[in-house]
Amino acid sequence: MIAPAALFAAIAFVAGPQQTKEPDVTVMKASLGGSCSADFTVRDADGKPAYAALVHVRVRYGFGSMKRADLEVGISSDGKARIEGLPDKAKPMTYDIKKDDKKVEVTQDVSTTCHATFDVVLK
Repeated sequence: MIAPAALFAAIAFVAGPQQTKEPDVTVMKASLGGSCSADFTVRDADGKPAYAALVHVRVRYGFGSMKRADLEVGISSDGKARIEGLPDKAKPMTYDIKKDDKKVEVTQDVSTTCHATFDVVLK
């Protein structure tokens, strides 16, 4: 007969270590000719992920800023989003982050911060 403690140890050994869940991140590949990016973590006033908030930006780039692109990405259930493929040379970009009647703006200047990270609280 197998002792209960030995049986538990055998089951734990077979099951292996618990795997940690990767954070859920919504990724938009803008493909605007550059390698810059912007990462967003958005929370509500209680510190909970702001699921379904929207991030909008108008990108002006190219010679004389003649090229324009409007980008919009939704925040994931973990409160995260990422925009990749932003141009290396562009006018400073203002991101509008909205959910319901709450709005926050953050700015990225790719000439000084090619890979930006924003932690935002919607109030």
